[in-house]
Amino acid sequence: MEAGTRLTVNGTGRTLAAAPDTMLLDVLRGELGLKAARFGCGEGLCGSCRVLVDGHAVASCNTPLWSVAGREVTTPEGLGTAEAPHPVQAALIAEQAAQCGYCISGIVVSAAALLAHTPDPDDAAIRAALDPNLCRCGAHNRILRAVKRAAAAMRDRAA
Repeated sequence: MEAGTRLTVNGTGRTLAAAPDTMLLDVLRGELGLKAARFGCGEGLCGSCRVLVDGHAVASCNTPLWSVAGREVTTPEGLGTAEAPHPVQAALIAEQAAQCGYCISGIVVSAAALLAHTPDPDDAAIRAALDPNLCRCGAHNRILRAVKRAAAAMRDRAA
């Protein structure tokens, strides 16, 4: 009998019973009940399922569980709470950047990864980081403003 796959999800150590070749998104949503990462295309092309793995945004829909064994996975739920949102979450709300909301959790994850590695990104860096995230609502300019706002808030908080 296998012991399961061990990893950390949102700061909590977990041993998961799912088969090692099960996609991470299926485990997050099914076994752990974390619903913010969403199924979109199933091929890692739309960004709706993005989560952080060791601080890097990855598509969880085509990431097998075995590949994250022993690693730190952060879902959108692990970035912040309603009472204490992550600066990206707060900025998206302030800029009214979320329209239908389907893609926004993946955008939050991608933006958080960008700002963790590049605290003062220019427009080109933001666009490049968010390019894997498809949004059909036309909120792109608001999202760009929100990422800039979050970057400023994070710099202010660090100072």
